[in-house]
Amino acid sequence: MILDEDQLKEFHENGFLVLKNFADAKLCDEILQKAKSHLEQKIAPIESEQEYMQKDIDKITVRRLRQVYDREEVFRIWMKDEKIRPILKQILQDTPVLTLAHHNSIMTKLPYESTRTFWHQDRRYWNFENNNLVSVWLALGDEYLDNGLLEFIPSSHKMDFSKDRFDEASNFLDENLLNIELLKTRTHTNLQKGDVVLFHCKTLHHANKNSTDKAKISFVYTVRANSNNPTNNTRSDFKEVILD
Repeated sequence: MILDEDQLKEFHENGFLVLKNFADAKLCDEILQKAKSHLEQKIAPIESEQEYMQKDIDKITVRRLRQVYDREEVFRIWMKDEKIRPILKQILQDTPVLTLAHHNSIMTKLPYESTRTFWHQDRRYWNFENNNLVSVWLALGDEYLDNGLLEFIPSSHKMDFSKDRFDEASNFLDENLLNIELLKTRTHTNLQKGDVVLFHCKTLHHANKNSTDKAKISFVYTVRANSNNPTNNTRSDFKEVILD
């Protein structure tokens, strides 16, 4: 499968693209079952809400399961899915490579205890020669604004921002006057099980906390172009999987 001309144009213009009903429902259910087991047992490595917000480290509310490629075969099956490879190659214009240092995760928004994810660009996580990186977000159930759906700023991947528009953690500042105007252009698409969102590493996005009584659980991984090499001796200089 490859993107049609309109889909490819939409991705390159907006910096993101939704593929409805893309992943097999049975596979999604198997992933979700395994993910819930790891979440309930809080199997390391994890990132907690408390660690993320730098609060009360004695309490642990899981924000993400990290390093999921090495946890379960069903996680690897999805990350090496042959159906999506031609699409990733088409977008990157190169062989896709799974970069496993980060965004190799089960993402959660747990009821009552989750926090907001601030506006940011994922480029802050990595050290590569250029920005030819794409994240693959898989919805394992319904995702909408009240439970922490991703929102995006169209075309923000093509914009250059001064440092004063971000805080020390590289979060895009809500109160900056220029940012306020740009954030008015936010957009979203409700997701269902099996929907996939592809987004560029510089596309601004955020998600509200989960204000419902049911957990929202998603899967995200990132690929780089084969020619986009990691910087030596950085966190990005880590185990990878070539999807040839």
